[in-house]
Amino acid sequence: MAALAARGAQRGQRLLCKIPAKVRTTWYSSSFSSSSVPATKLFIDGKFVESKTTEWIDIHNPATNEVVGRVPKATQSEMEAAVTSCKKALRNWSETSVLSRQQVFLRYQQLIKDNLKEIAKIITLEQGKTLADAEGDVFRGLQVVEHACSVTSLLLGETLPSITKDMDTYTYRLPLGVCAGIAPFNFPAMIPLWMFPMAMVCGNTFLMKPSERVPGALMFLAKLLQDAGAPDGTLNIIHGQHEAVNFICDHPDIKAISFVGSNQAGEYIYERGSRNGKRVQSNMGAKNHGVVMPDANKENTLNQLVGAAFGAAGQRCMALSTAVLVGEAKKWLPELVERAKNLRVNAGDQPGADLGPLISSHAKERVCQLIESGVKEGATLLLDGRDIKVKGYEKGNFVGPTILAKVQPSMTCYKEEIFGPVLVVLEVDTLDDAIELVNSNPYGNGTAIFTTNGAAARKYSHLVDVGQVGVNVPIPVPLPMFSFTGSRASFRGNTNFYGKQSSLLPGGPLARSIVYSHLYSDVCGVTISISGRITP
Repeated sequence: MAALAARGAQRGQRLLCKIPAKVRTTWYSSSFSSSSVPATKLFIDGKFVESKTTEWIDIHNPATNEVVGRVPKATQSEMEAAVTSCKKALRNWSETSVLSRQQVFLRYQQLIKDNLKEIAKIITLEQGKTLADAEGDVFRGLQVVEHACSVTSLLLGETLPSITKDMDTYTYRLPLGVCAGIAPFNFPAMIPLWMFPMAMVCGNTFLMKPSERVPGALMFLAKLLQDAGAPDGTLNIIHGQHEAVNFICDHPDIKAISFVGSNQAGEYIYERGSRNGKRVQSNMGAKNHGVVMPDANKENTLNQLVGAAFGAAGQRCMALSTAVLVGEAKKWLPELVERAKNLRVNAGDQPGADLGPLISSHAKERVCQLIESGVKEGATLLLDGRDIKVKGYEKGNFVGPTILAKVQPSMTCYKEEIFGPVLVVLEVDTLDDAIELVNSNPYGNGTAIFTTNGAAARKYSHLVDVGQVGVNVPIPVPLPMFSFTGSRASFRGNTNFYGKQSSLLPGGPLARSIVYSHLYSDVCGVTISISGRITP
């Protein structure tokens, strides 16, 4: 027993050593038994506090399935304390000058830059993605923080003097109050940074609930925000699962909710939160199509398809998970398979890894079941990544690049979001057929067309009913000065992440973000931004 206790203590110390020394004792409990691992704290009223809960959730390293930490299910009193702290801090923070709030986030963005690699290491440990992907995760969130620093222009009001001889009218923007965010596991830094910086710089206070699988990056970001000068109580963090979600949806002092995750959870949060009078922004699932025209630049297109389908192990809502080959482009399939075969699957912290493991054994099982369903329903399995073995990480949740061809719209592997490194391939005869296919799918997050024909690009970007369109750009996530404009079954609510569109009134025009690369196109005259629904 003594030897077992010693091994347990050594293991716990080894896990802690993977966390940067300057922060490892800040949000992890410094005491743990021989049978336990470091425990994540809560962040309430400017303090990292140990939870009094009796219910804990294990955090696993997806590459090994080793338990690397645990996270508490916050108690009712702890969640109440977090909201009380937000509410108490609201008055002073909302009345703080916008220039002072701006200064906090100017300091914050520099601190994130200085610690970007350390945050990425925590993401790789808990989430499994490669270090390169993890650094990109932090960087795309950092861009939104930088955008938040332009708040002085974003908060401008409107005036109309002399409506009558003795009357002027003006409008100005006021903070909403206490806001909350519920984040998913796949982008532990980026998505929280899409949420609380924009809300806080506008004078709101914020309650965050990260995914219970990946809390470390957000805890690090909270410490950096505190170091940047954010007052106590302006950001609070709770942990948990269903009870925490219901608490956020129901609490009368929380005025708005931002969510990213699955459709099942997103629809539930939108309905429950809206029923309680909250402003809810619910960003959900996707089935993103990449339409490949036969005139496309083959070299670029194949590289883009492989990277967008299999990068981050396919665990992103903007993954290009569906290729639609138009006409003669179907002849490119063998070359696509060969490129996918060359991707290196390994633990995310290993040199040269192109994709890491899935988040959990359950996620791996689900992905494998959807691959098998495609085979049973008549698809052709051109590349099978289900039985891949990674030396030294035999217990990891790995699935290698997988390609299913001859897929039909009626197949389960097409209708469901797989959320893994699986590319399903459909074939159509014309661009019109491709547009009809994409518009028949219920999701509307993102899509891309690969072509050198400006007329085809313009037609597609105008007629396709999807929020974000890439022209020779496979993952058209717009920069923060534009809006993340998912639509249809991919989104519920009236306001999107960041950008000007986030302030449009309900009933205003739909927005679509189009990201256009002319590097591989002979014609550059494509509209790059459309606001309002275009009809032929």
